[in-house]
Amino acid sequence: MLNFDFYNPTHIAFGAGKVAELDKLVPKDARVLILLGGSSARKNGTLAEVLAALGSRAVKEFEGIEPNPQYDTLMRAVALIKTENIDYLLAVGGGSVIDATKFIAAAVYQTEDPWNILLKHGTNISKAMPYGTVLTLPATGSEMNDGAVISRGLDKLFFTHPEVFPQFSVLDPTKSYTLPPRQLANGVVDAFTHIMEQYLTYPVDAQVQDRFAEGLLATLIDVGPKVLANPQDYNAQANLMWTATLALNGLIGSGVPSDWATHMLGHEITAAHGLDHAQTLAIILPNMLEIRRESKRAKLLQYAAKVWNMTEGDEDARISAAIKNTRAFFESLGVKTSLSDYQISKDAIDHLIAQLEAHGMVALGEHNDVGLDLSKKVLEASFN
Repeated sequence: MLNFDFYNPTHIAFGAGKVAELDKLVPKDARVLILLGGSSARKNGTLAEVLAALGSRAVKEFEGIEPNPQYDTLMRAVALIKTENIDYLLAVGGGSVIDATKFIAAAVYQTEDPWNILLKHGTNISKAMPYGTVLTLPATGSEMNDGAVISRGLDKLFFTHPEVFPQFSVLDPTKSYTLPPRQLANGVVDAFTHIMEQYLTYPVDAQVQDRFAEGLLATLIDVGPKVLANPQDYNAQANLMWTATLALNGLIGSGVPSDWATHMLGHEITAAHGLDHAQTLAIILPNMLEIRRESKRAKLLQYAAKVWNMTEGDEDARISAAIKNTRAFFESLGVKTSLSDYQISKDAIDHLIAQLEAHGMVALGEHNDVGLDLSKKVLEASFN
């Protein structure tokens, strides 16, 4: 196991009816800005429940944060905070709204161009506004970590900093009951890939982290079809929500190498072609595993054995079957795994590679050996 520091200060309030605890979690004298995506929180009653819990606190609302949060939109929220003397933020939504809130919380205090938060990946953050979240879409794990991804035109960049951990997150599985199948499926794929990026690298005898990761993957394989078949299955939704949170709260990534090459390629596809983040992950991950099967051989065999119960026969056949099962699992959720499925042609590859180069993504992966040539091979394979 590698040396590590693990820190996570986020208070989790989990379960049905926990939105009412906002009255205890948000300071009594807070001037609150509620940050929202589309209109779903308003239509399904979540916003009304939040407002009731906040009681007599001074509250403003900012609605319209995009699925891939746009810098210009978020800077309007920063201006509103300064105009209205807001001192507390509350994100009500999924990972995009929470990511946006992290950026807004830090941008308020920037003395330089706030876009530098992204260009410097958060290293210039010294202070951020306090905030909490009410999660409505299990997927990204943003409700219990210090990272975010923000877009500006064709740039889709990430940052991290301990100052932007949520103070608390309310996780009520019933808030996922009304999600459309596409969003539920995306959430499963997103969480699955987050786990794989930290688990499927190379062995460092981190038995605790490996067993956690394998258990989380097995849980997603079990509950993913259940939430799609019956979105009001509380136990399935609860297990999905908690798995998605644990997938990226730092726990399984402590003391182990991580990859993230799949995510970096996926970000460029989303920025250039508008695909959902999870759709890009479903396309890239199986091909990333196939192209890099030799450098990931030991963990692919472990993955085949521990997650897919494949322990007999030829090693290469087991690896191939595990990768095939991964692709088939995504497809079974209705998430397509080829760029061709989204009417993207091979002519797009050169632009995607150019964008990777422009963003400095030229030495990706756990060994920093995923250069532009290898990324191109993965993209070419993604049309199969």
